[in-house]
Amino acid sequence: MNELEEMIRESAFPKNSMSYRIMNKIGEREMTRTSTKGKPNVLKKALLVASAAAVLGGTVIGSGFVSPVMAATLKQIPVIGVLYEGTSEEAVNAAIEQGILSEPNLSVTHDGVTLKVADLLYDGTRLSFILEREGVDLPSTASPYLSEDAVIIGDSDSEYVKSKKVAKEDQEKGYIETPKILVNGQQIEMGEGTFGDYPQQNNAYIVELTKGLNLPDQFELTIQANVTQVNENFEFKVPVNVTNKPVVVKPEAASKSDGAFSYTVKQVDISPVSTRLVLDSVGPVPTSPEQTGDYSASMVYYELVDDQGNVLAPRKFEYFNSEPKNEYHIDQLFSPLNGQAKSITIKPFTLTVNNKDWSVVGQGQNSPGEKTYLTDLELTIPVHQ
Repeated sequence: MNELEEMIRESAFPKNSMSYRIMNKIGEREMTRTSTKGKPNVLKKALLVASAAAVLGGTVIGSGFVSPVMAATLKQIPVIGVLYEGTSEEAVNAAIEQGILSEPNLSVTHDGVTLKVADLLYDGTRLSFILEREGVDLPSTASPYLSEDAVIIGDSDSEYVKSKKVAKEDQEKGYIETPKILVNGQQIEMGEGTFGDYPQQNNAYIVELTKGLNLPDQFELTIQANVTQVNENFEFKVPVNVTNKPVVVKPEAASKSDGAFSYTVKQVDISPVSTRLVLDSVGPVPTSPEQTGDYSASMVYYELVDDQGNVLAPRKFEYFNSEPKNEYHIDQLFSPLNGQAKSITIKPFTLTVNNKDWSVVGQGQNSPGEKTYLTDLELTIPVHQ
């Protein structure tokens, strides 16, 4: 495990492919697809680098028990620790008992290709599942071809786009197309979703819906997937029953300001597997003396720290290499809160960027960049779990 941890620490996060710029629009919903190739098999069913451990494999969670030694080790490993760090073994087991984490192990085979729903996570605010594929050996699981209803952002006549416009009869067999997801027979409504290759496991595809979900505690989840050059549809029906939804904290008078800039916390959602922060900000970003001349401040980011000093890791860190806007709506997932925590402190910060190309000063493999904390904007919120 020590060697594994060291390798993870020294490994760069995967870079998004060009297909990340292609937005598939179904109805009025926008979804993004990410793809990562060539990751080491030694991390199979161990971690999700691209979206920071939204789902763990059945080898850890599926047994319904995590030994104290394993839990302690997992807490030390980046990304895996997003699920375990700051929480207890009891909380993880509670998530299993509450139906938040499960391993359905449902499989369907058509024309020599098998798809299996391997892992499922639903905690009331996000829904994630993994489709494992068997029967074909391809460099990725997600279809590299453009769907007929794809909306192209940018040059629609570029050579890259043209190379992805392949007639169905000429497509290679075995790629998973963007699945259709229904709840109690109705197509799901959500604000944001990610569909693509599961980075650390060959022949696995992940779906993660992270925003705008408004689902009941108990429902039937239907997953309908198509595979290139396979005529039959792969359909799975998975019962979902969450006995305890997240604790929702809607603090009163939860606002802070510094000059013309201010932000207001709308709510904090707390579940055994994640913490969600929702806030709105307005006004120009405060700047430091180092953020003048050729340099300026980025948009304001937010760090969460509990009353025991534990920093909650963000599920993902998004860079916006452009001039900050005057209004933002932040809806972000973080690692779970320790069960003993009584409060969360929000620590706003900015990054320093170069005005020429909006590159981030100090950004590297293990650092998002040099942080400038805005101490006058810190805010502590009591939480009751």
